[in-house]
This record gives sequence, structure tokens and C-alpha cells, in this order.
Amino acid sequence: KHNFIMSLFLNPGGEMSGYEAAAKRFNPADLEVNLSGRSFMVTGANSGIGKATAQEIANRGGTVHMLCRNKGRADAAKEEIVEKSKNQEVHVHIVDMSNMRQVWEFVETFSQNNTLHVLINNAGCMINQRELTDEGIEKNFATNTLGTFILTKALIPLLKKATDPRVVTVSSGGMLTQKLDVDNLQFEKGTFDGTMAYAQNKRQQVILTEAWAAQHKEIHFFSMHPGWADTPAVQTSMPSFHAKMQSRLRTEAMGADTVVWLAASPSASKQKSGLFFQDRTAVATHLPLAASKSSPQEEEKLVIVLEELAQKFKP
Repeated sequence: KHNFIMSLFLNPGGEMSGYEAAAKRFNPADLEVNLSGRSFMVTGANSGIGKATAQEIANRGGTVHMLCRNKGRADAAKEEIVEKSKNQEVHVHIVDMSNMRQVWEFVETFSQNNTLHVLINNAGCMINQRELTDEGIEKNFATNTLGTFILTKALIPLLKKATDPRVVTVSSGGMLTQKLDVDNLQFEKGTFDGTMAYAQNKRQQVILTEAWAAQHKEIHFFSMHPGWADTPAVQTSMPSFHAKMQSRLRTEAMGADTVVWLAASPSASKQKSGLFFQDRTAVATHLPLAASKSSPQEEEKLVIVLEELAQKFKP
């Protein structure tokens, strides 16, 4: 099933050649930017697409706030990023995105003495059994949806103080298989399937991006599909898919390209807020003739449910 779902989104010639074809129309000048004086927060920044994104921002002089769960891995990644970029403005914050109280507390502290121009919601997980966090939240939903929701919501006042503020959420093409199921957000009903849970969360992120864009006009909100890249997350959560597709997967830098473009390029700020991107281009959030569209009422309910859950964990 993994392979079937993922193969729906792989270009026939493989991800690698799909990227290379798209890259022919990229404007290299878009990322010839000096980011000094701008501050970027990247969740899940110690490996994969998050780390590649942090590196590209640091290379261009931006201040980077890396949000990571594991201090050892985060410090090692920071050291490498500083070494390669010669940029000392790289800071590690240890936050578990699946712990709601921790996310709230982090933002409260961070907001007191930092500025923020761009938030990059990259942290994600795909756990293949249904497990709950200590706070009683299903783990995939906790990290991918509720943690992302709380972090973004809590940082909006800080972002609104900045010039050209942006929020980029790393979603996935896997969400195209899913229609929002607002009455089963934590997968209490039916048999649990980690891939489906993940794809549901990724659909939720796209809907949230659209809702935030409508609500907060001063901020640019984007969601995106990085393509299928050869990252530690793909290796551990989808081993059979990874083994079969390895030679055709994108590099981490290719996966990060559109994230960096949305976060840093002047061109991206000319794009309409709320859209879903792949390879620097806005693309449809539903397949043709797909029954994946939800009603405005269902989408509104998602925001209300997340709002209520978020308040429950607010210190």
C-alpha cells in the first residue's frame, strides 16, 4: 500500500529527473539574496529537509533558530551548519513538538526577546502503530497537526511585528489521497494505518494554511510538497518504499529548494497567500475528479476542534 500511494506522486521518470526538468525554469537570481537581519525558525532542523533548509538560510546570512527534540543531534547539526556557512547566528532550542505544553511555554519565552520573520513548519513524524503521548494525544496528530497549529498560532503576534512575515509548512503530496475526516482526527475509529494517518495530517496542514491566510492578511502562508527525498525520515518510516525507490529519490537539498524559495525569495512574496507549491509553482490541492474536497463547515470544524485542544494545554 505504501508503494502504491507513493507511486501516485512519483514522476514516471523518477523524482530526480522530475526535479531536474522543473529546475530548468527556475530563476537562479531568486535565491541570490542576503538574509542578514532576517530571522528564521525551522522545526525538525537537525536532519533531512529541515537541516538542508537551515543550511541554505545560514549560507545567505540569515539568523536561524533550530527547533529540535534531541540535543546531541541538534548540536552536531548546528556545528556543521556554522562550519559550512561561517555564520554564527545559528541557535538551538530543544522543544518536543508532540508536547503541547512545551510548545506553548517555548513560544512564551522566545517571544520575550527575539524577532521572527519566517516560521518553517518542517517537523513531522510517521508512526506506524497507534500510540498516545503523555498528554493523551495520538502521536502523529500531535507532532504533525496540533503541535504545528499551536506553534504557528502562538507565534502569529510576533510575526505580525516583522516586515514581510511568512509561514511555510512542509506538507506532502500524499495528502492528495485524503479527504479531511474531521470526526476521526486521532484515528480512534477503524483500523489504524500510519501512512493514512500521516497523509490525513498533511491534508490538515494544507487546510490550516488556507484558513490562516484568510484570517491573517499581513502574513504570507504557504504549504508545499518537497517531492520524495532520500531523508532519514523516509528511510525509517517507509523502509520498503525507500529500498525500492532509493536511486530515484531526490537529494535533501532538492527537497529543500522550494522551502527555501518560499521562505527567502522576493518572488515568493508576490505569490498569493494560502497556496500549495511544488517545484516553485503553485499546484492544485486536489487531483482531477477526486472526492477529496471537504465542505467549508468541515474545515471550520477542524479549526474549532484544534482551537479547543490547544487551549486545553495552554499553561
